[in-house]
Amino acid sequence: MNIIEVQNVTKKYSNHLALDNISLAIRKGIVYGLLGPNGAGKTTLIRILNQITAPDSGMVFFNGNPLSRKDIEKIGYLPEERGLYKKMKVGEEAMYLARLKGLSKNEALERLKYWFIKFEIQNWWNKKVEELSKGMQQKLQFITTVVHRPDFLILDEPFSGLDPINTNLIRQELLELKRQGTTIIISTHNMASVEEICDEICLINKAHKILEGNLVEIKQQFKENIYSLTLDSEREIPMLSEIYNVMETSSSENRRHYVVKVLEGGSANQLLQHVMNYGNILSFNEILPSMNDIFIQQVEKYNSELKMDNKSR
Repeated sequence: MNIIEVQNVTKKYSNHLALDNISLAIRKGIVYGLLGPNGAGKTTLIRILNQITAPDSGMVFFNGNPLSRKDIEKIGYLPEERGLYKKMKVGEEAMYLARLKGLSKNEALERLKYWFIKFEIQNWWNKKVEELSKGMQQKLQFITTVVHRPDFLILDEPFSGLDPINTNLIRQELLELKRQGTTIIISTHNMASVEEICDEICLINKAHKILEGNLVEIKQQFKENIYSLTLDSEREIPMLSEIYNVMETSSSENRRHYVVKVLEGGSANQLLQHVMNYGNILSFNEILPSMNDIFIQQVEKYNSELKMDNKSR
C-alpha cells in the first residue's frame, strides 16, 4: 500500500514552472530517494507534501485520502535550512518543539531523555543552542523531527555538514526507523548515501520526472556488461576482440586483474571459458553503474534532448 500518492501535480511561481504534471507513489515502509539537480523542483514538492504550499493543479493523497491538515502530526520534516532558536536552552527548545508535535509534557520528557542518552548529548540539556557545534545542532534537530514517532519522515539533505561518525549514526537510526515501519523520503545530492539506504528513487529535472523505480532494478537497467576479473597468473590473456574489450589491466603478486566490457553478441560465459585457459579465476564480478553515474547520464541526456527539441520549434 502507498503512503503517498502524487497525482499530476503542477506548481508555478510567477514565470517559473517548478513542477510540471508530476506523478509518483511512495510505498509504506521504504526509504525513498528524491533526487535532482539544484532547481529541479524537489524543494517545491517537499513543501507541497508538508502543506507549506499547495499545488496549482493535481492531488496528493496520504494513506489513500486527500492530504489534509490533520495529517501533519503523522509527518516529520527536517528542512535543509535548520531552524533552531539559538538563544534558547537545548532542553527547553527540545521540549517546546516536542509539545508542538502534540506530545504531553511527560511524554516529551521521556522520549527526549531516551534520544539524548542515545545520541550522547544529555550533558547539553541546560546549555544554549548557540553553544553547540553544527553537528550537535543537527543531532538536536533530528531528535525533534522524530520524537513524535511520525509515520512519514521527510529529510532534506540530512547528512549535510556531518562528520563520518555522525553521518553513520544518523544513517543507522534511519534504517532502524524503517525497520519499525516508518516511511522515509530523503532529498540529497549524496549519491553514496542513496545507494546505501534507499529502496526506490525518483529523479526530477527541470520540473519533470525523468526516472523512477527500484534502485536495484534501475542499476540493472543501465548496466553496460562490464566485468571485473582476477586470475592467479601474471600471463597476459590474448585478446578476443569479437567478444570483449579490455578497459583496464594490472598485475601484482602473481595475479592479473582485468576490467572487461563484453561486446554485443558475446556473453559473460564466453569470456569465462576463454580466460579459464590462462589461470584459475580468483574473482569475477559484474560492475554496475553507480547512482552518481546514472544521475549525471540521465540529467545530461534530458537536457540535451530538451535543447534539441527547443531548437526544432
